[in-house]
Amino acid sequence: MVAGPAAARVRAELAARPTASVAPVSEYERVDRSHREPTVEDVRQLMGASTPHFALHLRNRIRALIERLPEGHPARREGEREMRRLDDVAFGAEQRGAAPDDLRGLPSERIRGRA
Repeated sequence: MVAGPAAARVRAELAARPTASVAPVSEYERVDRSHREPTVEDVRQLMGASTPHFALHLRNRIRALIERLPEGHPARREGEREMRRLDDVAFGAEQRGAAPDDLRGLPSERIRGRA
C-alpha cells in the first residue's frame, strides 16, 4: 500500500467525489442481493464473460452467492454447474509446451515435472 502525502491527497480527492449516481457495492457483491434470495439471473449476471484470468474470482463470488441456498434450489443448481465450468476455464485453458532449450520452464511446469 502506498503511503505518504501523495497517497493522502489522492484518497482525499477520491473521497470528495460525488457518489450519488453510483450504487454502493462491496468488493464481492451488489448490495441489493443481500436483502433477498438469489435468483438464477443473479448467478448468470456474475457468470458474465468469464475468462481464465478471472474464472476463479467469479467462481468464488458465485459460491458466496449460493452458499445459503438449499439443495435443489434453481439458483444453487445453476451456480454449482457454473462453478464446475469456471474450474475448467481456469485450469484447462492454458496449455504450455516444453520450454525452448535456451529458457528455463515456468515454476508451475517444473513442479509437474514437465520442464
